[in-house]
Amino acid sequence: MTKHSRRFDMLSKQVEKNRFYAPLDALYLMKNLSNVNFIETAEVHIVLGLDPKYADQQLKATVMLPKGTGKRIRIAVITTNNQIQQAKSTEADIIGGEDLIDEIKKGRLDFDKLIATPDVMISIAKLGKILGPKGLMPSPKAGTVTNDLVNTIKEFKAGKLEYKIDRSGILHIPFGKLNFTSKELYSNLIALQQSVDKNRPQGSKGKYWKSVYITSTMGPSIPLDINLLRDSYL
Repeated sequence: MTKHSRRFDMLSKQVEKNRFYAPLDALYLMKNLSNVNFIETAEVHIVLGLDPKYADQQLKATVMLPKGTGKRIRIAVITTNNQIQQAKSTEADIIGGEDLIDEIKKGRLDFDKLIATPDVMISIAKLGKILGPKGLMPSPKAGTVTNDLVNTIKEFKAGKLEYKIDRSGILHIPFGKLNFTSKELYSNLIALQQSVDKNRPQGSKGKYWKSVYITSTMGPSIPLDINLLRDSYL
């Protein structure tokens, strides 16, 4: 059995047992329970009726959070010489070609997102063992393989987020910071809900949404009423 701190146990007691909270009520509670000396991240954990060992039940997609993530992300771009200038006109933090590929081989991973143009993917493929475990491997489905570097980088800087289910069929997604207002977090949460529904895999059968919890970095989980979440309108 997992042991928690006295602080955590006291906070947990303020979450009503056997209650499934309306989204805004849960967000207000999550914010009010925060009592640490840093700005926590708001996270949502969604258990879906998917078995990712089947190809037609995998879920990997992107969503544009209307209020952003609250986090400044460092973006690296790998492209060929003829698109280096395009990359330099963006807010990308690191830009390179074969030189950057060589640096990553040697252990350079000081970025949160790697975006590449299609013409360099053959070279990047050999970085799979390095980038894959870190979730940094560019892919068309994640929107990180593109020829439109300007708009792609702008979107990720503004709050575009990639998500995918883990081996247990669960989504773990950060959707803002606790210095956001409850309504701002609510807007992001609804955008996520709509994206998860929109991208439901073809092989999904039976009950799609099983449970939803929100939590802050150091706070207790708060269960949401799935029906109220999916019926929400801004």
